[in-house]
Amino acid sequence: MKVRDADILIVPGYTNSGPDHWQSRWQSKLSTARRVEQAEWSKPVREDWTASVAKAVNEAERPVVIVAHSLGVAAAVQAAPQFERPIAGAFFVAPPDVANPKIKPRHLMTFGPYPREPLAFPSVVIASRNDPFCTFEVAEDIAGAWGSLFIDAGDAGHLNADSGFGPWPEGSMTFAKFLTDL
Repeated sequence: MKVRDADILIVPGYTNSGPDHWQSRWQSKLSTARRVEQAEWSKPVREDWTASVAKAVNEAERPVVIVAHSLGVAAAVQAAPQFERPIAGAFFVAPPDVANPKIKPRHLMTFGPYPREPLAFPSVVIASRNDPFCTFEVAEDIAGAWGSLFIDAGDAGHLNADSGFGPWPEGSMTFAKFLTDL
């Protein structure tokens, strides 16, 4: 699949992705990419966030490829039962452990627990060994339950701009390969 053949939905996490974040950079470079906007970026409500993701998927005109980061992964996965059209694939980066009672802010737990059934579409989960929002083992377990290809990003923090992942060329190459294989 080529970029022009897909509606690429960028699904940021808690507080959105700023201009230096790899998601924002990709959105500006991928001609068919658009961001799923949320009414409240800093006070996420599961029902609102999943409804926004489902609406974007259901309004798409081409096959959908989801590119989600952090809480955006949880929103996309929890929204899947509301999808009225098939998903070509999903690229999930740094899923948070929304079942962890120690997660901060605590209201992020309302996005959990994750479903444990295999996803109905091809997916990749990329996780870091030192992500402060999810242990590597939990991310690997989630990916296994979903039937996702699991990629070890090494010690990469939360794979966001604060962790040094603004341009993220390795992620871009991995996404290009994922898209080509769809």
